[in-house]
Amino acid sequence: MSKSQETWNKKEAEKKRAKKKQDKEQKKEDRKANAKEGSSFEDMLAYVDEYGNITSTPPDPLKKIVIKEEDIQIAIPKHADLAPVDTVRKGIVTFFNDSKGYGFIKDMDTQESIFVHINGLVDSIKENNKVTFEVEMGPKGPNAVAVKLSK
Repeated sequence: MSKSQETWNKKEAEKKRAKKKQDKEQKKEDRKANAKEGSSFEDMLAYVDEYGNITSTPPDPLKKIVIKEEDIQIAIPKHADLAPVDTVRKGIVTFFNDSKGYGFIKDMDTQESIFVHINGLVDSIKENNKVTFEVEMGPKGPNAVAVKLSK
């Protein structure tokens, strides 16, 4: 008698595959049996209430708010009506290094420390000098330009 070519491991693997296939078919049949076939259109609708929450009940027509088309703003409004801002500021030089060519000015109004470079000077400055200047945004923050000694 010859011995069978199938080993015990092969038989077990085949049993597992058959069981998995049978379980998959069973799940498929369960899904078909429990499916909501032909759900009505009303069951599929969702509404948004006045607070932005999704609900299944339609909104109350008495709470309807009428919005005029002209009141809707899509873009950023232009600020042409703004008063021109005085660009010249006053401050005190808190630090200035002549050899390196930079320093800092403390703004009198905002108490903000603003960087100043020697290229932005009109008059030569020293520490504790009162100056007038304009602010320009640089890559690392505000820079003082057109720095002049105050009188």
